[in-house]
Amino acid sequence: MAPTQTILVVEDEQAIASFVAAYLRKDGFAVQITASGREALTLVGSEPPSLVILDLMLPDLDGMEVCRRIRETSTLPVLMLTARDDDLDKIAGLEVGADDYLTKPFNPRELVARVRAILRRGGGKSRPEAGVLTHGDLVLDAGRRECRVGDEEIRLAPKEFDLLWELLDHRGFVLTRDQLLERVWGYTFAGDTRTVDVHVRQLRRKLGDAAPIVTVWGIGYKAGPAPAPAD
Repeated sequence: MAPTQTILVVEDEQAIASFVAAYLRKDGFAVQITASGREALTLVGSEPPSLVILDLMLPDLDGMEVCRRIRETSTLPVLMLTARDDDLDKIAGLEVGADDYLTKPFNPRELVARVRAILRRGGGKSRPEAGVLTHGDLVLDAGRRECRVGDEEIRLAPKEFDLLWELLDHRGFVLTRDQLLERVWGYTFAGDTRTVDVHVRQLRRKLGDAAPIVTVWGIGYKAGPAPAPAD
């Protein structure tokens, strides 16, 4: 029997924390709960869980800062909860390294499904382990998890890297948002396709003119043809 996976729930609203924990335990997970961002960091350092469910609004350290500090030393999966349905909050969470986000109020079954998907994708089977993809001056190195444009390294969040790799690996083919959710996030259910749009906007912002992503209106995205080399 596989060891039980532990989920750390960092949430200062006791009713929500208990509600989330009940569903996770029902699905076979062990659960730790804390209302403190500082205590969460201590637990991550001493007894690393399999995944962290992290509220944005905490009484001591906010969720953004907690996630940022986790990312300084760990690739531990983080699912961020936000009470505001605002893309700026979502972008900020993804920027500091969250793997995904869920907006309150949420369906607890969807939360458990997302936890399962993140853990399944985090097992290493979904992420490219080796190889290099290029698109003009853009270079993606899967082994090093590096993105470069010319001589400049571009820092990408984990899912930004995976999304860009998926599009480049299928360049010329249109992938729907649902297909990208399944391939990059592991969702086998109807997820929030805005997750894909937010990541695409971030990639375009970071890569500028080197961004290879083309919007196919009403369908999804594809990687366009590489620019012709300069004479």
